[in-house]
Amino acid sequence: MQLPKINIPKKYLKIGVWVLGVFLLLFISVGVYAYSKREALLKKMMAKAIAKADKDYGLKIKIGSAGFTGLSAVNMKDISVVPKDRDTLSTINDITVAVKLFPLLFGDVKLSEINLDQGKLNIVLRDSTTNIDFILKRKKKDSTTAKSKVNLGDLASDLLNEVFYKIPDDMEIKNFVVRLNDNDTASLKFKTSATIDNGKLVSTIVVNDTTATWHVNGKLNPGKKRLNVMFFADGQKFQLPKYLEQKLHTKLSFDTASTEMKDADYSGDDYKISGSWAIKNLTINQKRISSADIVVPDAKIDADVLIGENFISLDSTSTVFLKNASVHPYLKYTLSPNKIYEMKINAEEQDAQAIFDAFPVGLFESLEGIKVQGKLKYNLNFYLDTSIPDSVKFESTLTPTNFKIVKWGKNDLQKINSDFVYTPYEYGKPMRDITIGPSNPNFTRLEDISSNFKNAILTSEDPSFYRHKGFVEESIRKSIAVNFKEKRFKRGGSTISMQLVKNVFLSRQKTLARKAEEILIVWLIENNRLISKQRMLEVYFNIIEMGQNVYGIGEASRHYFGKSPSELTVGEGIFLANIVPKPKAAMYKFMSDGSLKPYLYPWFNFIGNTMARRGLTPADTSGYGFYNVRLREGLRQYLLPDSVVIDTTKIEAEEEDMMPPGGMQDKSKNLFDRLFGGSKKDTVTKAPTKTTDTVKTKKQLRQERREQRRKEKENGG
Repeated sequence: MQLPKINIPKKYLKIGVWVLGVFLLLFISVGVYAYSKREALLKKMMAKAIAKADKDYGLKIKIGSAGFTGLSAVNMKDISVVPKDRDTLSTINDITVAVKLFPLLFGDVKLSEINLDQGKLNIVLRDSTTNIDFILKRKKKDSTTAKSKVNLGDLASDLLNEVFYKIPDDMEIKNFVVRLNDNDTASLKFKTSATIDNGKLVSTIVVNDTTATWHVNGKLNPGKKRLNVMFFADGQKFQLPKYLEQKLHTKLSFDTASTEMKDADYSGDDYKISGSWAIKNLTINQKRISSADIVVPDAKIDADVLIGENFISLDSTSTVFLKNASVHPYLKYTLSPNKIYEMKINAEEQDAQAIFDAFPVGLFESLEGIKVQGKLKYNLNFYLDTSIPDSVKFESTLTPTNFKIVKWGKNDLQKINSDFVYTPYEYGKPMRDITIGPSNPNFTRLEDISSNFKNAILTSEDPSFYRHKGFVEESIRKSIAVNFKEKRFKRGGSTISMQLVKNVFLSRQKTLARKAEEILIVWLIENNRLISKQRMLEVYFNIIEMGQNVYGIGEASRHYFGKSPSELTVGEGIFLANIVPKPKAAMYKFMSDGSLKPYLYPWFNFIGNTMARRGLTPADTSGYGFYNVRLREGLRQYLLPDSVVIDTTKIEAEEEDMMPPGGMQDKSKNLFDRLFGGSKKDTVTKAPTKTTDTVKTKKQLRQERREQRRKEKENGG
């Protein structure tokens, strides 16, 4: 296609040339004038910047000399930065900075070149002060004087632009040292040399002179907001220095880690950042996660991050890859007008063995080496609006298709179907071996246990035990709401199945890994019907802690009442159910004559009425056997006088604080209780509050407990 020819009269062409020439002449004239005055302008701008730094931040900045070395390059020598009443923060011997002229016309300062020779950055910690706390003071001042609402998307765009604008096309840094001094008792040193040549980054970071040599290499394209860099170390793993390990209480190392930013721009009204992060042979040791090293051989995430006016989210288009398994996460945090937390996880149906193989090495000790067949699919939906926590949503579903366990891992999950040896732990140490079987005279079969005790325990601990498959979503949901409102561990969502698995199959370490393994093992047992409900309940009743060195219903019924489990009355059953959450406080619930203290009466009515409504016991207006409960006579000599008033709530709390990781009763009940809290293991409504008082110190109570244990031991109780 041929474009039509446009004829422009010559006089208009002449006018256009004259106008363009005038503008060009004016531009050159202004440029020449600015060039002739640039040294004076530089000094004026430097003086203004130094004064502002002193006024706003309390920084004393000195520059030995400064001047232009080219059209747009400024060279400065002998620079020092000293915060007021603090140690010197930074010194630079020689630095040259050049900016791009064209963006400067539009007010954007983009660097084209940086050359730095010999510089230091010293971070000094002195007790509660540092020489960088001026930054925090400035932020606090800014936050209190902010007048307009900040759009998070616009803020992210501005910050990212500032970062990329400061990445030069060419750079050479020689011997720049970053040193941290922690109260003259510990230090950390990084000596850095780096170059950028036409977007190619090559750097060397020497850690503590000889400890390690790190590299951060890759390609940078600031103009298009793209980068692709890799982190690795010479001849060894990239590992946190000892100082950081001690401060973070975490050991972390990896072979290589890489990050790629593919795009950053507006998507509608939201700001979208697309990229990926990958890591090889990550090893992490953090006591809250796991007591052993956790190794992730190969992990990657392709992520789309959306930042809106009042939220930040990881979009559901993101994918996490662990070996041959994949999952799509969705995370969103809304700041205003109410804080809202959202999380969705979608793992599409995939090979079950690939999922088990994807678990990091060392994460699930009992399941290590397990072989399975079939497919699995997982979905999680969590939503919490902090202004209405009772409306919290929690849905978790693991769906199997032709799933089958072919080979056990380290633990046979069906071992409790026959006789086995159980070892309880107290204060981190094994107490004694207990045979769960007929060879133990205290072992009691389920049919030989009084229904009064069974019904009381199921009512208080796990009312839907025979109906659920290991978990009660509604209980977990309510626990999250209650714990969030209370801002503390108050209610749990653990079932009897979870308590049993925790104590029989898992280590005594209170970690997130152990909790996750507990949840998975419960699912395997319940959904594959590896153990019957009756056997699970029987084992639970025979290992449950019910006092100081008292385990199982056989020992407990004889210890407190001198009778067999089949002879327990309603009141005795309700009492034993009451001590399960805090078994070490059991003896403090009795008066000196062996009767129960009055504050327990409302709880007896609460559990008793609940049982009566469910047809588990006849209605009773006299406290469901409360007045008939009597401690056996041989133990009454160890009870405190009635004149001594004890705050059992504080006793129980102190006892629990003293308990080791993995004591029979674990305060935390599920993964969400780890995050939001949880103290009671039940899934039923909260019992009436106990009314208590105290007149004794904690030291006196500890002495009395030690004396009571000594007497019990002498008595053989």
